[in-house]
Amino acid sequence: MKKSIFVLNIALLLIVSFSQAQVSTSELSNAEGLTKQVYGLGVSAGWASGIGLSFRSHLPSNVSVQGVFGIIRTSDKLSMSIGGEFQYDLVRNNTTRFFVGSALCYFYDGNSRNEVSAPYRFGAGIGGEFYVQSALHVTVEGMFTIFSDGRVIPLPQIAAHYYFF
Repeated sequence: MKKSIFVLNIALLLIVSFSQAQVSTSELSNAEGLTKQVYGLGVSAGWASGIGLSFRSHLPSNVSVQGVFGIIRTSDKLSMSIGGEFQYDLVRNNTTRFFVGSALCYFYDGNSRNEVSAPYRFGAGIGGEFYVQSALHVTVEGMFTIFSDGRVIPLPQIAAHYYFF
């Protein structure tokens, strides 16, 4: 587990070191989508995509992918989530982006065994990303979340990302 976290941190540092500058995603878009790949680092919280640090990549099209990883360790318990999300832009302008998305994640909470009754989740829904300032964007989503025990619940998700390329 420590090796995985170390490799993830090194990968994030390499990505940031190769980044050129902060950017608003609206500066690089046209009617067909983004003209250049843009990356975002931030935080995300949702029952369908996970809770924790987030890395988002807007491909030079209408497609975005996101990975989310969060972990908290106390002396007697480990809590973590790992997930991912796919987004397809429907509408984009200088300050807003509306999309459809799907997400998948796994939640773990316990000491030697998982105490979460439905640890796997899948979600599908819609969302919007809103320009706040400079390279900071906030995302709000509504997803129908399917839990591994069969429950389906419409739940919100929220994220904030700082973009660079």
